[in-house]
Amino acid sequence: MEYDIIGDIHGYATKLERLLIELGYRKANGIWRHAHRTAVFTGDFVDLGPEQFRCIDTVRRMVDAGTALAVMGNHELNAIAWHTPDLREPGEYLRPHFSEKWGAKNRTQHRAFLAEVEHWPRLHAEIIDWFLTLPLWLDLPGLRVVHACWHTRFMEQLSGELHKGRLLTRDLMIHATKEPADPLHKDDASFSIFKAVEALTKGIEIPLPEPHFFLDKYGIRRDRVRVKWWDTTAITYRTAAMLPSEQLATLPDDPIPDHARVEMGEVPVISVITG
Repeated sequence: MEYDIIGDIHGYATKLERLLIELGYRKANGIWRHAHRTAVFTGDFVDLGPEQFRCIDTVRRMVDAGTALAVMGNHELNAIAWHTPDLREPGEYLRPHFSEKWGAKNRTQHRAFLAEVEHWPRLHAEIIDWFLTLPLWLDLPGLRVVHACWHTRFMEQLSGELHKGRLLTRDLMIHATKEPADPLHKDDASFSIFKAVEALTKGIEIPLPEPHFFLDKYGIRRDRVRVKWWDTTAITYRTAAMLPSEQLATLPDDPIPDHARVEMGEVPVISVITG
């Protein structure tokens, strides 16, 4: 089987269609097909771009027809969490809408998708249901695909919790989006559903040594940073942190924790980490 790996689309359907044409796909009966290759989408179909529904519809039709495969990205995870009520906090959602700290930021990040579906509740719910059919990872012959990080230990521990096909369920979403309060599970090297799903869909984050911090693109102060888990030579904060070069230069050259370095194995891994 030959594959075309297609990364974060983020609502840019016109650009996606141009890419499919360049790759030799042709549209017939509303579905893009290739004579002998299969597209593999690495998630993040929503947010940012101007053609949210068209983008989802294109990918969904291909997946349903067997001309493509897809995994869940962090933006699909966030979209499910935005749509799912938090039963522990009446009136709020798993991705907060009304929190003074996070509500405005969450809506800003999600506004392109909401602009197309928020006033169409049935369509919104249908899309969220489809997102829940996307596996967290694919283990294909000769190729492994995950949105952010291929973390074998977390995958093995998570497998017993997931629905058949490596799928999240609505019941699991509360555990996948809320960090456990139990101090035993707050250790970065320990397992929890939250930490495992975060690693697979968003990458590995580690605390920065005090007093270091940075401001993200939304101006929010961050004291944790994603690391280049795939780079065996990235063993210090200065070489491993995923930050602009001017911010990297301010970090110490101390080694990062052992658990932040992940062994991928012999099979090639495809992942995309863009935000």
